[in-house]
Amino acid sequence: MRCPFCAHDDSQVKDSRPTEDNTAIRRRRQCDSCGARFTTFERVQLREITVVKSDGSRESFDRSKIEQSVALACRKRGIGQERLDQLVSGVQRQIETLGDPEIEAKAIGQMVMDGLRGLDSVAYIRFASVYREFAEAKDFEEFAGNVRDAGQE
Repeated sequence: MRCPFCAHDDSQVKDSRPTEDNTAIRRRRQCDSCGARFTTFERVQLREITVVKSDGSRESFDRSKIEQSVALACRKRGIGQERLDQLVSGVQRQIETLGDPEIEAKAIGQMVMDGLRGLDSVAYIRFASVYREFAEAKDFEEFAGNVRDAGQE
């Protein structure tokens, strides 16, 4: 594993343990060259998945993109990192168990929205505003009204 501090190619694993949701292995490492310590996470990847974007372009599935968008939607909402990791891991498992080597970006966005709906209504609306490309304030009002009405039922 390459050191993020000095780019040396070798490091030693000092400690390994599963994450709290048992979806990854957390490894503490120490660089053989500079002595710096850093953490890596190892996750199972069942198959190579390609994401088909709305413009027709294709790219490899990248879990970190989901992590970033979920973190941004949940920013300052007081939601623990463990719950965010569980949401992202759940979406990744759904994608991998579909069995298709390709998935549309829209489908991934919908999976994230479904997960956020049960987690936090404000984060759900934030994510939806980007995912559904809200253009005006009335788009927010209509969507928030639907979320509020669904919560009262």
